[in-house]
Amino acid sequence: MLTKKAKTMIYSCALLGALAFSSTASASLFDAGVPANWNCVGSCGAMGANGDVTLAPTSATQYGYVTTSNGITGVGLPGLTSDATTGSTLTSALFSAQAGDELNFFFNYVSSDGAGYADYAWARLLDELNNEVAILFTARTTPSGSIVPGFDMPDPTATLNPNEVLMNPGAPIWSALGSDSGRCWSTGCGYTGWISSSYNIAATGNYFLEFGVVNWSDTNYQSGMAFDGITVGGTPIGDINPVPAPATLGLLGLGLLGARLARRKK
Repeated sequence: MLTKKAKTMIYSCALLGALAFSSTASASLFDAGVPANWNCVGSCGAMGANGDVTLAPTSATQYGYVTTSNGITGVGLPGLTSDATTGSTLTSALFSAQAGDELNFFFNYVSSDGAGYADYAWARLLDELNNEVAILFTARTTPSGSIVPGFDMPDPTATLNPNEVLMNPGAPIWSALGSDSGRCWSTGCGYTGWISSSYNIAATGNYFLEFGVVNWSDTNYQSGMAFDGITVGGTPIGDINPVPAPATLGLLGLGLLGARLARRKK
């Protein structure tokens, strides 16, 4: 017969496993910082309105961001890494979506670089094996023409609004750029302002959302990107139950099995 202590441990395991399926309801994903179950490579964070980068057109008090300031080598969009130097990516927790769900978010690209130094940023939808499903947007520093979508980059399959964007020119003030906040290297520096991206997910499955930014040709004059308002099928991504890792599923299964055995022993 199971002791009272053993029963308590079994039910605790079941509870811990169940909690792994829950999420904190939050329409403002980054108000408490970057979620702990998101993966940052390089330099990422969350902040409120700062310099030229205002809050996104949501009810949030903070947005997420990635930046090349304190970025690392080896980051870049596949096929565009030959002259990429340092950068950062932020990848969401694995989430589930149904066929026909619309993925929406806002982004704002910021760059202190210019002329021939074509720093760039992107967002991608990946499947659970990290295979690319869709390019959701690209943005790239250029001395003239549209910043979004980025020149010589893959065409996004999402709908962007506006679909072509010129830089708000001048030295951008944004602390995520580090010591390059308020600096500008030649024509092309500035910020885009908030742009919306909308994409219809074609197949039911589990997905990651990836945001990234890199320096191009050198490591001077930093660039970054802010993002917020991420929803899937009209539900804020923070309110979608994350897909648990296999170890978590095992813990839940053992806990529930133990609880069932405990009931049989009564």
